[in-house]
Amino acid sequence: MSSSDHSTISYEKHDLINAPSGSHKVKYQPGQDWDFHLDIAHKPVDLSLVLPHYRARNQPIDHRMSMFLGNESYPMKIKVCRSYCRAKFELEVRASTSDVTIWLPSDFKGHIRCPKATSFSAGFVNRVMRNVRLNEPRYRPAPDEDEVIVATHGHITFRMWDVQTSAPENTQKETFRRLFCCAHKAPETSHDWDFLLEDA
Repeated sequence: MSSSDHSTISYEKHDLINAPSGSHKVKYQPGQDWDFHLDIAHKPVDLSLVLPHYRARNQPIDHRMSMFLGNESYPMKIKVCRSYCRAKFELEVRASTSDVTIWLPSDFKGHIRCPKATSFSAGFVNRVMRNVRLNEPRYRPAPDEDEVIVATHGHITFRMWDVQTSAPENTQKETFRRLFCCAHKAPETSHDWDFLLEDA
Protein backbone atom coordinates (compact mmCIF):
# COMPACT_ATOMS: atom_id res chain seq x y z
CA MET A 1 0.00 0.00 0.00
CA SER A 2 1.24 3.45 -0.82
CA SER A 3 2.10 6.03 1.79
CA SER A 4 -0.59 8.38 0.50
CA ASP A 5 -4.31 7.83 0.79
CA HIS A 6 -5.64 5.70 -2.03
CA SER A 7 -9.21 4.60 -2.40
CA THR A 8 -10.72 2.47 -5.13
CA ILE A 9 -14.29 1.26 -5.00
CA SER A 10 -16.48 -0.51 -7.48
CA TYR A 11 -18.95 2.38 -7.75
CA GLU A 12 -18.63 6.13 -7.35
CA LYS A 13 -19.04 7.28 -3.75
CA HIS A 14 -17.21 10.53 -3.05
CA ASP A 15 -18.33 10.51 0.58
CA LEU A 16 -16.70 7.10 1.04
CA ILE A 17 -13.39 8.40 -0.28
CA ASN A 18 -13.49 11.41 2.04
CA ALA A 19 -14.77 9.54 5.10
CA PRO A 20 -14.89 5.72 4.81
CA SER A 21 -17.85 5.21 7.11
CA GLY A 22 -21.55 4.47 6.99
CA SER A 23 -23.60 1.84 5.19
CA HIS A 24 -22.84 0.78 1.61
CA LYS A 25 -24.55 -1.74 -0.64
CA VAL A 26 -22.27 -4.27 -2.27
CA LYS A 27 -23.16 -4.76 -5.93
CA TYR A 28 -22.06 -7.41 -8.40
CA GLN A 29 -19.30 -6.03 -10.63
CA PRO A 30 -18.77 -8.20 -13.72
CA GLY A 31 -15.21 -8.26 -15.01
CA GLN A 32 -13.77 -6.80 -11.77
CA ASP A 33 -11.52 -8.55 -9.27
CA TRP A 34 -13.69 -7.36 -6.38
CA ASP A 35 -17.33 -6.40 -6.05
CA PHE A 36 -16.23 -3.92 -3.37
CA HIS A 37 -12.68 -2.60 -3.04
CA LEU A 38 -11.36 -0.04 -0.57
CA ASP A 39 -7.66 0.59 -0.02
CA ILE A 40 -6.99 3.60 2.16
CA ALA A 41 -3.85 4.39 4.11
CA HIS A 42 -4.40 7.19 6.60
CA LYS A 43 -8.03 7.17 7.68
CA PRO A 44 -10.04 4.96 10.04
CA VAL A 45 -12.67 2.72 8.47
CA ASP A 46 -16.13 2.14 9.94
CA LEU A 47 -18.32 0.48 7.32
CA SER A 48 -21.46 -1.62 7.14
CA LEU A 49 -21.30 -3.65 3.93
CA VAL A 50 -24.82 -4.68 2.95
CA LEU A 51 -25.00 -7.78 0.77
CA PRO A 52 -27.77 -7.91 -1.85
CA HIS A 53 -30.92 -9.94 -1.19
CA TYR A 54 -31.21 -10.82 -4.88
CA ARG A 55 -28.98 -12.16 -7.66
CA ALA A 56 -28.06 -9.50 -10.18
CA ARG A 57 -28.69 -9.94 -13.87
CA ASN A 58 -25.92 -12.01 -15.50
CA GLN A 59 -24.47 -12.87 -12.08
CA PRO A 60 -23.33 -16.52 -12.07
CA ILE A 61 -25.26 -18.73 -9.68
CA ASP A 62 -22.08 -19.79 -7.85
CA HIS A 63 -20.64 -16.26 -7.58
CA ARG A 64 -19.66 -15.18 -4.08
CA MET A 65 -19.81 -11.44 -3.41
CA SER A 66 -16.18 -10.41 -2.98
CA MET A 67 -14.93 -7.56 -0.79
CA PHE A 68 -11.44 -6.23 -0.12
CA LEU A 69 -10.44 -3.64 2.47
CA GLY A 70 -6.91 -2.43 3.10
CA ASN A 71 -5.31 0.05 5.47
CA GLU A 72 -1.98 0.92 7.07
CA SER A 73 -2.37 1.64 10.78
CA TYR A 74 -5.77 3.21 11.43
CA PRO A 75 -8.51 1.15 13.13
CA MET A 76 -10.96 -0.72 10.94
CA LYS A 77 -14.53 -1.67 11.86
CA ILE A 78 -16.35 -3.76 9.28
CA LYS A 79 -19.88 -5.12 9.53
CA VAL A 80 -20.98 -7.68 6.93
CA CYS A 81 -24.78 -7.47 6.82
CA ARG A 82 -27.11 -9.82 4.98
CA SER A 83 -30.76 -10.72 5.16
CA TYR A 84 -30.61 -13.45 2.54
CA CYS A 85 -28.47 -16.46 3.43
CA ARG A 86 -27.84 -17.42 -0.22
CA ALA A 87 -25.74 -14.26 -0.66
CA LYS A 88 -22.44 -16.00 0.03
CA PHE A 89 -19.36 -13.82 0.30
CA GLU A 90 -15.60 -13.66 0.56
CA LEU A 91 -13.97 -10.92 2.59
CA GLU A 92 -10.27 -10.08 2.63
CA VAL A 93 -8.85 -7.51 5.05
CA ARG A 94 -5.17 -6.58 4.92
CA ALA A 95 -3.38 -3.96 6.97
CA SER A 96 0.02 -3.23 8.45
CA THR A 97 -0.72 -2.52 12.11
CA SER A 98 -4.44 -1.65 12.14
CA ASP A 99 -6.69 -3.02 14.85
CA VAL A 100 -9.52 -4.80 13.01
CA THR A 101 -13.01 -5.57 14.30
CA ILE A 102 -15.30 -7.60 12.03
CA TRP A 103 -18.97 -8.40 12.55
CA LEU A 104 -19.97 -11.52 10.63
CA PRO A 105 -23.58 -12.64 10.01
CA SER A 106 -24.96 -15.08 12.56
CA ASP A 107 -25.69 -17.51 9.69
CA PHE A 108 -22.04 -17.49 8.59
CA LYS A 109 -20.80 -20.86 7.41
CA GLY A 110 -17.31 -21.35 6.05
CA HIS A 111 -13.61 -20.71 6.61
CA ILE A 112 -11.76 -18.00 8.52
CA ARG A 113 -8.03 -17.50 8.15
CA CYS A 114 -6.53 -15.19 10.78
CA PRO A 115 -3.58 -14.95 13.21
CA LYS A 116 -3.71 -17.09 16.33
CA ALA A 117 -3.93 -14.05 18.63
CA THR A 118 -7.52 -13.28 17.64
CA SER A 119 -10.44 -12.55 19.97
CA PHE A 120 -14.03 -13.73 19.58
CA SER A 121 -17.01 -12.08 21.24
CA ALA A 122 -19.53 -14.03 23.29
CA GLY A 123 -22.15 -13.77 20.55
CA PHE A 124 -19.71 -15.06 17.95
CA VAL A 125 -18.80 -18.06 20.10
CA ASN A 126 -22.45 -18.73 20.96
CA ARG A 127 -23.91 -18.66 17.48
CA VAL A 128 -21.25 -18.57 14.77
CA MET A 129 -18.25 -20.60 15.91
CA ARG A 130 -19.96 -23.98 15.41
CA ASN A 131 -20.08 -23.29 11.64
CA VAL A 132 -16.51 -21.98 11.33
CA ARG A 133 -13.50 -23.80 9.98
CA LEU A 134 -10.62 -21.90 11.55
CA ASN A 135 -7.20 -21.80 9.83
CA GLU A 136 -7.53 -25.16 8.09
CA PRO A 137 -4.28 -25.46 6.10
CA ARG A 138 -5.65 -27.25 3.06
CA TYR A 139 -9.08 -25.72 2.98
CA ARG A 140 -10.59 -25.13 -0.44
CA PRO A 141 -13.59 -22.81 -0.34
CA ALA A 142 -16.82 -24.14 -1.80
CA PRO A 143 -19.19 -21.85 -3.73
CA ASP A 144 -21.90 -22.35 -1.10
CA GLU A 145 -19.67 -21.30 1.81
CA ASP A 146 -18.32 -17.99 3.08
CA GLU A 147 -14.64 -17.16 3.44
CA VAL A 148 -12.79 -14.52 5.48
CA ILE A 149 -9.07 -13.72 5.39
CA VAL A 150 -7.57 -11.19 7.82
CA ALA A 151 -3.91 -10.18 7.96
CA THR A 152 -2.60 -7.45 10.26
CA HIS A 153 -0.07 -7.03 13.04
CA GLY A 154 -2.74 -5.24 15.06
CA HIS A 155 -5.42 -6.83 17.21
CA ILE A 156 -8.29 -8.71 15.54
CA THR A 157 -11.74 -9.21 17.03
CA PHE A 158 -14.66 -11.10 15.54
CA ARG A 159 -18.20 -10.25 16.59
CA MET A 160 -21.65 -11.34 15.45
CA TRP A 161 -24.09 -9.41 13.28
CA ASP A 162 -27.54 -10.82 14.08
CA VAL A 163 -29.47 -11.62 10.89
CA GLN A 164 -32.73 -11.88 12.85
CA THR A 165 -32.59 -8.39 14.33
CA SER A 166 -30.48 -6.85 11.52
CA ALA A 167 -28.20 -5.37 14.16
CA PRO A 168 -24.92 -6.07 15.94
CA GLU A 169 -25.08 -8.57 18.76
CA ASN A 170 -26.54 -7.56 22.11
CA THR A 171 -23.35 -7.75 24.16
CA GLN A 172 -24.98 -8.20 27.58
CA LYS A 173 -27.49 -10.78 26.36
CA GLU A 174 -24.86 -12.86 24.58
CA THR A 175 -22.47 -12.65 27.52
CA PHE A 176 -25.09 -14.05 29.90
CA ARG A 177 -25.93 -16.75 27.38
CA ARG A 178 -22.24 -17.58 27.13
CA LEU A 179 -21.82 -17.79 30.90
CA PHE A 180 -24.94 -19.77 31.77
CA CYS A 181 -26.39 -21.51 28.71
CA CYS A 182 -23.79 -22.12 26.05
CA ALA A 183 -21.68 -25.26 25.90
CA HIS A 184 -19.60 -24.22 22.91
CA LYS A 185 -15.93 -23.74 23.63
CA ALA A 186 -14.00 -20.82 22.26
CA PRO A 187 -10.89 -21.63 20.24
CA GLU A 188 -7.62 -21.49 22.10
CA THR A 189 -6.64 -17.89 21.47
CA SER A 190 -5.77 -14.99 23.69
CA HIS A 191 -9.20 -13.69 24.70
CA ASP A 192 -9.84 -10.00 25.19
CA TRP A 193 -12.70 -9.41 27.63
CA ASP A 194 -12.54 -5.63 27.16
CA PHE A 195 -15.52 -5.90 24.81
CA LEU A 196 -17.71 -6.20 27.90
CA LEU A 197 -16.95 -2.57 28.64
CA GLU A 198 -17.73 -1.32 25.13
CA ASP A 199 -21.02 -0.26 23.64
CA ALA A 200 -22.64 -2.79 21.31
